[in-house]
Amino acid sequence: MSSTGDTQSPSSSPNLPSKRKLADLFTSVLFRHVFRSDFTVNRGLLRLLDRKVPPSTTRGVASFDTTLDSSSSDLWLRVYNPPTCSESDRMPVIIYFHGGGFVFGSADSQQIDSFSRDFAREIGAIVVSVNYRLAPEHRFPSPYDDGFRVLKAIDEGSIAKSLPENADISRCFIAGESAGGNIVHHVTVRAAKYEFKRLRIAGMIAIQPFLGGEERTQSEIRFGRGGGLTLETADWYWKAFLPIGSSRDHPAANVVRSGSDVSGLKLPPALVVNGGLDLLSDRIKEYCEWLEKSGKEVRVVEYPNGIHGFSWFSDLPEYSMLMQDAREFTRRVLLN
Repeated sequence: MSSTGDTQSPSSSPNLPSKRKLADLFTSVLFRHVFRSDFTVNRGLLRLLDRKVPPSTTRGVASFDTTLDSSSSDLWLRVYNPPTCSESDRMPVIIYFHGGGFVFGSADSQQIDSFSRDFAREIGAIVVSVNYRLAPEHRFPSPYDDGFRVLKAIDEGSIAKSLPENADISRCFIAGESAGGNIVHHVTVRAAKYEFKRLRIAGMIAIQPFLGGEERTQSEIRFGRGGGLTLETADWYWKAFLPIGSSRDHPAANVVRSGSDVSGLKLPPALVVNGGLDLLSDRIKEYCEWLEKSGKEVRVVEYPNGIHGFSWFSDLPEYSMLMQDAREFTRRVLLN
């Protein structure tokens, strides 16, 4: 397991941009009005607050939407196609799962669209952003099922017709942030047990994966209050997502201590991103150590002043650092 990133000591009071401070304040107020005490979501109010953007050609990257399933599951994708040197250039494909505690966010949310667009351009890959079903209307294992269905659809060709002609599905990465990072793990594990015909997963990129457990960690205690993701909101998300009556030691949340064994699975190399000011920091470290002990190749990047969800804010320095580290990881994996 390798680790990179700034080696300076983390500060418990990061110097955040003013709009991030306002966003954290807004989130704390929003929590009381959108996420109800009975673990339901006020979708009407949330729709008013979640700015949507249509597919477009912006910052040199063209995007378009395509529907995988027009039935009640409403599983659809937003595809980002960056510029290439020539039309014959074969490009890797990144299947991306957004964050939002399994409860909110969508492929057409402004910040998720912006990140996916930058990801495609900076890495030089076609990004397929998955608009998976959300809890609590669709609890565990709905997002995992949706993610695996996307992989199978790409492999079987039902989505291939909608992808750019230069998409190389033999060089796929599964990536995601927060809840999306959790989905990355579970979908990749499921994929390792399945024999694809054409699709090959070259690597996984888990950005601050959302992990849980009943016993509190030191980072949860230290960073679990204030703005952004708090212990209160994290606990609410797990209650809304996991099967009713389950604890946070459910295998979906506590993948390390739930008795899961991946030592016999052929998992691809992993890039795991951690933030020094993230309440999930200790759980992510434990997850990386567990993968390594299971015989898996893991590259860890740690940003000491990284707060949870920094990838939603392009003006934070960790945003640019992530783009560089993800680009280096994908290129290194593809060269091997």
